[in-house]
Amino acid sequence: MKAFSDLSEREILAVAISGEEEDSRIYLAFAEDLADRYPDSAKVFREMAQQEKGHRHMLLRMYEERFGPDLPPIRREDVKGFIRRRPIWLTRNLPLERIRKEAETMEFEAQRFYERAAERATDVHIRKLLTDLAEFEKRHEQRATQLTDRILTPDARSAEDHTARRMFVLQYVQPGLAGLMDGSVSTLAPLFAAAFATHQNWPTFLVGLAASIGAGISMGFAEALSDDGSMTGRGSPWLRGGICGLMTTIGGLGHTLPYLVPDTWANAFWIATAIASLVVFVELWAIAYIRAKYMDTPFLHAVFQIVLGGVIVLAVGILIGGA
Repeated sequence: MKAFSDLSEREILAVAISGEEEDSRIYLAFAEDLADRYPDSAKVFREMAQQEKGHRHMLLRMYEERFGPDLPPIRREDVKGFIRRRPIWLTRNLPLERIRKEAETMEFEAQRFYERAAERATDVHIRKLLTDLAEFEKRHEQRATQLTDRILTPDARSAEDHTARRMFVLQYVQPGLAGLMDGSVSTLAPLFAAAFATHQNWPTFLVGLAASIGAGISMGFAEALSDDGSMTGRGSPWLRGGICGLMTTIGGLGHTLPYLVPDTWANAFWIATAIASLVVFVELWAIAYIRAKYMDTPFLHAVFQIVLGGVIVLAVGILIGGA
C-alpha cells in the first residue's frame, strides 16, 4: 500500500475518480434498499448518487486535460489510511439511522481526502477543483445528518457534539474495544489450560501474564500500523495503538490476577479459578454492552458473538488443560 504523501497529482486524481464512482454505487444501493421503507430518503440518496457521478465527470475531465485518457490502476484500497467500504451486499436491510451514519462517514472521509489533496496540489486548476469538491462533500455530510429529521425524533445535539462523539468513537472506543475483546477472549484458552494442567496458581499467573502482555504488544502494533489516521480522522496511530494494546493487556490481566492467590491457602486453586470465572463473566457482558451502545450492534447479537464465543474458548482451554 502507498502512503498518501507518496501519491502524485495523477494518482490523487485517479483515486478520487474511482472513489466517486464507488460512492455513487453505494448511494444507489442505499436508495434501492430504502425505496419501499423510506421513499423520501431514497430520493435523497439517488440525488447524492447523481452528484457523485457529476463529481466523477469533473475529475475525469480535469485528468484527461492534464494527463491524457489512461488512468493508473490505483484505488482508495491501495492508499494507506482509508477506511475500507463494506461490500454493498452487507448494507442490505440496515436501519435508516445506521445507513445515515454510513453516509456521514463516507462524506467525512471524502471531505478530508479532498482537503489534504488540495494542500498538496501544485496545479492551480486542480487545487481549485479539489477545494470545491471538499466543500461539496461537506454539504453532503450535513445533508446526510439531516436525512431522518422528518422520520425520527429530532436530535437535540449540536453539530459540534455530534462530531465530537463520532471522533471519540473512532479514536478511542473502536481501538479500545478491539483490544478488550482480543485480550479478554484470546487469553482464556492458554490461561485455563495452564490452570487445569498444573492446578497451581503461580505458574498459571505467569502464563496469563505472558499471554496478556504478548497480546497487548501484538495488537498495539497491528492497530498502529493499520491506519495512519490521515484520511479517516481516527487520530494518531500511536495513540490508537497504545489504547488498543493497553486494553488488550487489561482484558487479559482481569482474569489472570486472581491467580495471585497464594498456593499456601486452603483450596487456593479453586478460589482463584472461581474468582477468575466471575471476572470472565463480567468482562464478556461488559464487552457486549459496549458493542451495543457504541457500535450499533444489536445487544442479543453482541451477546451471541462475545459471550458464546468466550464460553467456547474457555471450555477449550479447560478441556486441553485437563487432558
